[in-house]
Amino acid sequence: MLGPASDHELAEKRSLAYHGEIATRLAGDPDLLVRARSRVESWLSSAAVARFYAEQWRDILARPQAEIQLALLDAREPMRMLRQVSPFAGALSPRDRWRIWRTVRATP
Repeated sequence: MLGPASDHELAEKRSLAYHGEIATRLAGDPDLLVRARSRVESWLSSAAVARFYAEQWRDILARPQAEIQLALLDAREPMRMLRQVSPFAGALSPRDRWRIWRTVRATP
């Protein structure tokens, strides 16, 4: 059974893999970016998410697509923190999320 540190590490790996999949799909599905930007604007107007997170995501999503893709793949602490409050939540189908979960779980 996994311990707390391992659970956290697994969640981080899943989040990075999820956002890696989003980064890959951005070029072929520009609506992903439109929906994410809209969600961030909603956060800013409703205060549904801490302003810090919403502003950080707004700044990232205003960049050129290639820079957004790099940010989504960034494994450093600032992006690990931001991925916990992601405007891309729900962007992938349950089937795709489970595929990512299984792949990450099987990877040492």
